Amino acid sequence: MDRVTNVKRFVPGGYRHIPGVFQYSGGVAAEPGFRIERARLTRSLPLSEGFDRIEAHLTNIGRPASALCACELRSPEPFTESGFVTFNRQYVERLEQWGLIAGGVNPVARTNVCPVLDPPAEVVLSAFSYTAADDSGAGSFIIAGSGEAREGLPEYRDSIVRFGETSPDAICDKVRFVLVEMERRLSALGFSWGDAGSTQAYTVHNIGGLVADEFVRRGAIRNGLEWHYARPPVVGIEFEMDVRRPLLEHWI
Repeated sequence: MDRVTNVKRFVPGGYRHIPGVFQYSGGVAAEPGFRIERARLTRSLPLSEGFDRIEAHLTNIGRPASALCACELRSPEPFTESGFVTFNRQYVERLEQWGLIAGGVNPVARTNVCPVLDPPAEVVLSAFSYTAADDSGAGSFIIAGSGEAREGLPEYRDSIVRFGETSPDAICDKVRFVLVEMERRLSALGFSWGDAGSTQAYTVHNIGGLVADEFVRRGAIRNGLEWHYARPPVVGIEFEMDVRRPLLEHWI
């Protein structure tokens, strides 16, 4: 474990990660000798089928299941607190079977959001990332999705920034909170906004007026901002972000 950043190395997968809650880590970065690749599915698959697709793809390219380092999910609608816990327990079962989780520590990063337009009928896998051998020395990473609440408490509502408020001023405070969290995670893995390949925001609230003062001022969107009209996965959370720089992206 790194002394300052509390980052752990997942040696079987060839990456390091920020310890988080049991369902996902705060983010991952490739270790020397590896790169992160991102695969997008041409058709999103129900979660069980999605895991089968991950396993088949990794087998085909000669990588172990332990190379999986991030999943991107889409859900029909935000979960209640209890519903989210139940779903997460089901989600981690396959990761446990693959030996990715030890001692309750889950190294795999995740983003799970709820599209407003054409939502899926059930939770689906839309993309995933994994490590592959690479001697280029170029860094690659995936920062997990995070909303305006501190994770790890018994209930999200206990720490949601300005819970129940959606005024422009409240949304601004939520955005600031998440941007600071993204910066913390980037720094922990040894990166900064300047290293970001893409920055994604997930919200149904108008954040256009915040782009200059909040995003541009921080240097958070040098390669643009991708705004998804979607809700975070838990009722009461209004804004979510993730950041990534895989060295290779492709469709499967």
